[in-house]
Amino acid sequence: MSFIPDSIPATRTIAMPADANPDGDIFGGWIMSQMDIASGNFAAHYVKGRVVTVAVDAMTFLKPIYVGDDVSCYCDIAKQGNTSIAIDVTVWVRRHHSEKVLKVTQGRFTFVAIDQDGQSRKI
Repeated sequence: MSFIPDSIPATRTIAMPADANPDGDIFGGWIMSQMDIASGNFAAHYVKGRVVTVAVDAMTFLKPIYVGDDVSCYCDIAKQGNTSIAIDVTVWVRRHHSEKVLKVTQGRFTFVAIDQDGQSRKI
């Protein structure tokens, strides 16, 4: 049995019917946007300012997400440069009306720190 990481998730939400295809599977684009939101917020907090997504360096869909699943995104710093930061995101779900917990998706998102004029800045 898998267990959710001990850390606090960067975001947590419930997969809703509007996020699914007719068969009840959640669209990959929806979970990708949730991962971008989670990692972007995590990166902005870390660099103490604005960031913009510049790349999705990897994305792996391991298991489907279904309507009603409790979806949690966990973030860790993969690497940091002078102006950029790469964040590894893992997505875990608790299945609807169940205690079953599964790792369903993982990816790496890269951000650049920017100033008030939208120009890159040192972290």
